[in-house]
Amino acid sequence: MTSSRRTRFLPALLALPLALTACGGAPEAESKEAGGDHYPVEPTSCGFTSTISAPPERAVTMNQGATEVMLSLGLEDSMAGTAYLDDAVPEKWRAAYDSVEVLSKEYPDNETLLKAEPDFVYGSYASAFGDEAAGPQDELEKLGIGSFLSLFGCDENQPSADVSFDSVWKEIEVVADVFDVEDRAEALQDEQEKVLEELAESRPGDGLEVFWYDSGDRTAFAGAGEGGPQLVLEAVGATNLFADLEGGWADVSWERVVAADPDVIVLADASWSTAEDKIAMLEKDPVLKDLRAVKAEAYVVLPFSETTPGVRLADGAVSLGKQLAELG
Repeated sequence: MTSSRRTRFLPALLALPLALTACGGAPEAESKEAGGDHYPVEPTSCGFTSTISAPPERAVTMNQGATEVMLSLGLEDSMAGTAYLDDAVPEKWRAAYDSVEVLSKEYPDNETLLKAEPDFVYGSYASAFGDEAAGPQDELEKLGIGSFLSLFGCDENQPSADVSFDSVWKEIEVVADVFDVEDRAEALQDEQEKVLEELAESRPGDGLEVFWYDSGDRTAFAGAGEGGPQLVLEAVGATNLFADLEGGWADVSWERVVAADPDVIVLADASWSTAEDKIAMLEKDPVLKDLRAVKAEAYVVLPFSETTPGVRLADGAVSLGKQLAELG
């Protein structure tokens, strides 16, 4: 996946009120009459509002982030299909994922999508609703198909908001509201808040200066100060060497990386830019191989899905903290 496909997480403000009720976990989906007192609901993001009159029964997710939000809420039985993984679905959701039909390795086109007879389409990136993919949201609406685009997936013309764990949880709440399972969203948020509180107390990354290496060879596409990498590094108490740069990611010259000489290098592992390939490049380059982190093999590897704003971001913080502790 190229950096352009990710069109860097420009969240839209949410106009949908949400009420949460207490829950001890994610129960089996309850049978609900079409409509009911809860509906209609109107999820809004990136300038588009969809009207949902009943809990969707044949949802299609168009990116891994969207898929994993659905799986985290126990909604696999409400899914008619999924598409476009960046890396492996974690073991905790693997059985649920395997129960859902994969419509396409990447984006299905509109014809393939419609053959699945969806009543709701959820995408992580604006490209999911491009002409060569699901098609525009307003066109889907005319066909009676509701839709939702991630708060972090708007295109360049949409207003942005801060990326934070609160905004991640807000998106999960929106999706839970669409399916009338708000209690599950609250239980998930409570669980993640507890994990983050424990990391804040232990601070396994305290005192470490980190270069977050996403991809790139001529320049480094590095974790900057306003996205998932920064949130994860802050959660473990580590210092992001490029936190002064705007956005979630930014192109950085290798000269600047060499000058920073990080203690640790975090490597995002994706099908389109593997950690293994990046390590090979670092250790082969006549200059980069002399970085302290490279000579010490002070690498931390995180799946790409744990480095972007989404339901696995807290998992990324936990994994980062554990690997930093193991580096000693």
